[in-house]
Amino acid sequence: MTIEAAACSELKEIAGYSFDEYRELVRQFHGSEAPGLLIGGFMVALALQSLDEGGFYDAISETRTCLPDAIQLLTPCTIGNGWLKIVPFGRYALTLYDKTVPSHPGVRVHVDAGKLKAWPEIYAWFFKLKAKGQEGQENLGEQIRQAGTSILGITRISVNDQFTKKVHKGKIGVCEQCGEAYPAEDGQVCLACQGNTAVYL
Repeated sequence: MTIEAAACSELKEIAGYSFDEYRELVRQFHGSEAPGLLIGGFMVALALQSLDEGGFYDAISETRTCLPDAIQLLTPCTIGNGWLKIVPFGRYALTLYDKTVPSHPGVRVHVDAGKLKAWPEIYAWFFKLKAKGQEGQENLGEQIRQAGTSILGITRISVNDQFTKKVHKGKIGVCEQCGEAYPAEDGQVCLACQGNTAVYL
């Protein structure tokens, strides 16, 4: 069920920040004024506005790029505390769901590709029609400000149990080869010593 009324309502703030305050927060946290993170702020704010206050929510990001940072900036959900999961579908979408209710009800917010044509700079950036650095950053940022939540879609959902399970390390062992601690369920030696890393020469 699409939540048309919520999607069309104009948010004046992004989770308590003005757009310019959030923009500065993005610069400090992310290292640059990433357009995906600016849009992500509106996505998180729309999701939060559409959920019951006082709920205990976890998050799912369907992309590794930018959107997880918006979730971590504006909610208590982080990769480190396990409340944010990344499911690499490659879609610019996020879900916030109530982890205390067995059916895991929540909302999914996505960038609606059909609504982007009204915003040529956002459209060109989103579909990578311009080379990096030629997007017209100031115009793009201003269009994102003006577009706000109007380029988003939102749906009420229930999250499948397979995505809600908390991953635990289990028993910890000491690797016979490198001598470092690692999850014992990985085998007699750690994954790095099994040849699953190309980080070091």
